[in-house]
Amino acid sequence: MESSASHYTGRLVWVLCLTAGFMVIEAIGGLWTNSLALLADAGHMLTDVGALSMSLLAVRFAQRPPTSMNTYGYLRTEILAALTNGVVLFFVAGSILYEAFQRMWAPPEIHSGPMLAIAVVGLAVNLLGMRLLHHGSGESLNIRGAYLEVLSDALGSIGVIMAAVIIQTTGFSIADPLISAAIGLFILPRTWRLIRQALHILMEGVPPHLDVQEIERAMTSVSGVKGVHDLHIWTLTSGKDAMSGHVIVDTPTANNRILRDLHKLLHERFGVEHTTIQLESESLVQIVPEAEAPPDTNNHEREAQAP
Repeated sequence: MESSASHYTGRLVWVLCLTAGFMVIEAIGGLWTNSLALLADAGHMLTDVGALSMSLLAVRFAQRPPTSMNTYGYLRTEILAALTNGVVLFFVAGSILYEAFQRMWAPPEIHSGPMLAIAVVGLAVNLLGMRLLHHGSGESLNIRGAYLEVLSDALGSIGVIMAAVIIQTTGFSIADPLISAAIGLFILPRTWRLIRQALHILMEGVPPHLDVQEIERAMTSVSGVKGVHDLHIWTLTSGKDAMSGHVIVDTPTANNRILRDLHKLLHERFGVEHTTIQLESESLVQIVPEAEAPPDTNNHEREAQAP
């Protein structure tokens, strides 16, 4: 089962190389110009290098085939990478806010000319990285985490440019920590949403774009289906949803057709690729309570799984 992020491996490598290369330039420039905004952005890019590397490693792991101990494979590594990226980015934004507060009371002398030149180059690098990852950010939570990292870098570069222009034209050096704080405040809510999405998947919550009641109504509309219970829907990784449920049928002899119709409905209408459906005869449900049902009911139950 291939993950959505696997289609963007090459682009991730390009963005990683661009980010790592410019991080070194920005760190040197931040020390030279004494700009917190540049140093904060360089520190942020350092976490980006780690985050992008983690995202790339997660994609590689997710491509490994299932094993007897990991029957779904390693698809969840992408979600773990997205969660880690979100947590790291959250703390980076917090550290930027703290340092900005400290510098407001004792702003250092800043060389705004070189600071502006470095920030302009940084913005160009970040915009290129965003372009490479933009499409994939809508398909994979892992790629979205990497995209948010690059987006926050681009915002950092814009902030540095604004601070440099203000310092050059007015001499107002506090603009540097003020804009750094604004960048940190902008990053925090977006990072929190990424963390919440990753946690929702790890807790096997229902995908936000799916409605359990709507799916249940659609399944019961299939000819031969009398009812649905124990319906569970969750996400394996971005773009890969799964479902399991018990379906009560009126005539066991129609099992194959009902299974085919249900799998087709769930795939074409709701985009659920992996389904596990257990068919039960109505008489069995009435006679044997579910909690006491034997593990093997021969012709009365049939479990089918679609890859």
